[in-house]
Amino acid sequence: MSPRTRHTRGSVETAKIIVIVADVMAFILGLWILMYLLDANRANDFVQFVHDAARWLAGWSHDLFTFDDAWARVVAGYGLAAVVYLLVGHAVAGRLRRY
Repeated sequence: MSPRTRHTRGSVETAKIIVIVADVMAFILGLWILMYLLDANRANDFVQFVHDAARWLAGWSHDLFTFDDAWARVVAGYGLAAVVYLLVGHAVAGRLRRY
């Protein structure tokens, strides 16, 4: 087995992990948006966990937009974070797969 083949396999496996992490992060953010829009019970432990995780993941984009409606701020702020994580994660993984 050539060194190039071993490096490629490692890169492909690393790319898969990056894609999975990016997808999970985007899923958590999307799940919080859905829970918010459906007015999920915030006293529920699972809802609180998802909210806390989403708040941490979208810390950089939380309240980035100043729409008058709270639902629009949640969708824009958390949605932007989800899209960025998907785009960056999949772009990095694609780049790794090429090598």
